[in-house]
Amino acid sequence: MDSFPAYFPLTGRKVVIVGSGPAAEAKARLFEGSPAVVVRVEDQTAWLPGTYAGALLAFIGGGDDLYVQAAATAARSARALVNVVDRPDLSDFVTPAVIDRGPVVAAVGTGGAAPVLATLLRNDIEAQVPEGAGRVAVLLRRFQDEVRAAMPDLRERRAFLRQVISGPAAEAALAGDMDKAETLMREAIDKADAGPPLRGRIRFVAGRGPVDLLTLRASRALASADVLVADGDVDPGVLGLVRRDAERLPADSDLIVLGRAGAQVVRLITAVPDKASILALIEAGIEVEVLLAAPE
Repeated sequence: MDSFPAYFPLTGRKVVIVGSGPAAEAKARLFEGSPAVVVRVEDQTAWLPGTYAGALLAFIGGGDDLYVQAAATAARSARALVNVVDRPDLSDFVTPAVIDRGPVVAAVGTGGAAPVLATLLRNDIEAQVPEGAGRVAVLLRRFQDEVRAAMPDLRERRAFLRQVISGPAAEAALAGDMDKAETLMREAIDKADAGPPLRGRIRFVAGRGPVDLLTLRASRALASADVLVADGDVDPGVLGLVRRDAERLPADSDLIVLGRAGAQVVRLITAVPDKASILALIEAGIEVEVLLAAPE
């Protein structure tokens, strides 16, 4: 990873955009509808540190080299982070191609090396992100404290939220009916709080590699697992698809205990899974799925 992506909360934060013309206008459009306080500067006040007092970000989108360098120096002296359009060598950060769904924001960056490629990739990803995704995020944020209080166990909470995201409450939010979504969400919390623990799931995924033989379903399982239990000789490319914050446990971990705790587990294997072990999991009431590699 050559660049670390980070998201800055914008509520009440000051953003300064320096310059005029298409580059500056493009940066200004990024913040349309955001809660940031956007300040536009097109004259020599861009050279004064006071112009950037309290600013989080400064975008410099116009002017000759002297103007740009003086503005960047002034912004940095005010402790603002600086982006100079098309000049990554003068920038503290680069601007990615952004998918904006309100609270849901996705970004594709190339470290400033290939912005056209980032835009093309952004378009591909944007088609997969529904317009109502931001409303689902708003719904989950409204109930965040209630969900945490009802389900203090992290694994149980994650399993519950996965069910919500693919359930009727999220569907109502996607459709724009937030009153119905809130009612369904509260019903789901009450049901989870009063009912039995959520069932765990164990997915056996072929880990010998190469990674391009994995099915799409297997790749998604790796990206969403709470817990990874892997053989020692798993292909590194396959391991690279695992969610980075997933808990990683040794190969001899007790899968029944994990499943009964409600964990969503991926068991990465490099040999045929033992039939008796799978039957034991099923008899224990744990959902089991075997995801083999696609044929070459």
